[in-house]
Amino acid sequence: MLDATLGDRARAVLTASGRSDVPPFMVMDVMAAAARIEASGGQVIHMEVGQPAAPAPKTAIAAARAALEGGRIDYTSALGIPSLRARIARHYGETYGCAVDADRIVVTTGSSGGFILAFLALFEPGDRVAVAVPGYPPYRHILTALGCEPVPIRTSGETRHALTGEALLAAHRQKPLQGVLVGSPANPTGTMMSREALTSLMAAAEGAGIRFISDEIYHGLDYAFPAVTAAELSPQALVINSFSKYFCMTGWRVGWMVVPEQLVRPIERLQQNLSISVPTLSQIAAEAAFEGREEMEAIRHGYQENRRVLVEGLPRAGLTDFLPADGAFYLYADVSKFSSDSFAFAGEMLEKIHVAATPGIDFDPVHGRAFVRFSYARSLAEMHEAVSRIAGWLAR
Repeated sequence: MLDATLGDRARAVLTASGRSDVPPFMVMDVMAAAARIEASGGQVIHMEVGQPAAPAPKTAIAAARAALEGGRIDYTSALGIPSLRARIARHYGETYGCAVDADRIVVTTGSSGGFILAFLALFEPGDRVAVAVPGYPPYRHILTALGCEPVPIRTSGETRHALTGEALLAAHRQKPLQGVLVGSPANPTGTMMSREALTSLMAAAEGAGIRFISDEIYHGLDYAFPAVTAAELSPQALVINSFSKYFCMTGWRVGWMVVPEQLVRPIERLQQNLSISVPTLSQIAAEAAFEGREEMEAIRHGYQENRRVLVEGLPRAGLTDFLPADGAFYLYADVSKFSSDSFAFAGEMLEKIHVAATPGIDFDPVHGRAFVRFSYARSLAEMHEAVSRIAGWLAR
């Protein structure tokens, strides 16, 4: 009886904090539903998750194997293995012709760890941070969990779904903003910002004292024109990137930031306390991944072919309207002529034809009911099969 009373009291006291009350990342729920279908024998085409079907570069796997055979895997510096930081800095010169000091590189636990460190280092509770919609849901959710206020700014086809300086400053005049976060190539749209557009937006932000964060996780996966790094345009921009997408290392959980010089030590202190260091084995593999670029470029060309299959095939299947797929490996399609509820549309598509895609309300709670995001990071054969299944289903 006493134990039961104590248990009741504990349950009454042990309630979740208000900051934990964030929406789920819906794509993970779609993955779980797809897994249940596969467990019962169904064959699902996975177009819901932004995860490359290919493995990490052979060079990365070989380096990790050699490190394991060596025995000890110890902590590293909180900022990352020095040779990896130097290799990332060299990458900016090789890829963008941009000089970045290795002292400004911080290795992170994927881009997700980078967002947490960046938000903690840049913002106070209650600060308002602009994000474009449609956009990656954890931007909003992490900001909310940390006590900040995400400020969604809707984009349109007129600006190729890129946030503009005019829109940013209009929101700032309504109520001051402390930061802005943009991604190019963007998730879920796949659209990219030109050099002129990014330069204009950054100038507007800096002129108004708005701190600028650039999510560049899909750099390297650009098809319409070369991606531009914010690190080239301003030393005060904070850049977040990862080995997850281009280098096909999602589960290794390793990314990086390029940070303004004055934030290196504050971020180092945060990393020391939050995680001590990024997993050593992943860092060793990440450094070696840069030597697997030829292998990764072949995979990138495969994404381009997958993109072509969808861009040409989905209109014939009935999905005629979608945003420009400039980069990344996503196509954001308008399904409003078939359904007013993208969540129901995606659920029925999964159940009826076993094609998994993510409803747009994950990326845009207001207007996303008209859209579904398709990832084309899988095989070419799966893309052809997906188009065939969707065409047969929509013709019903």
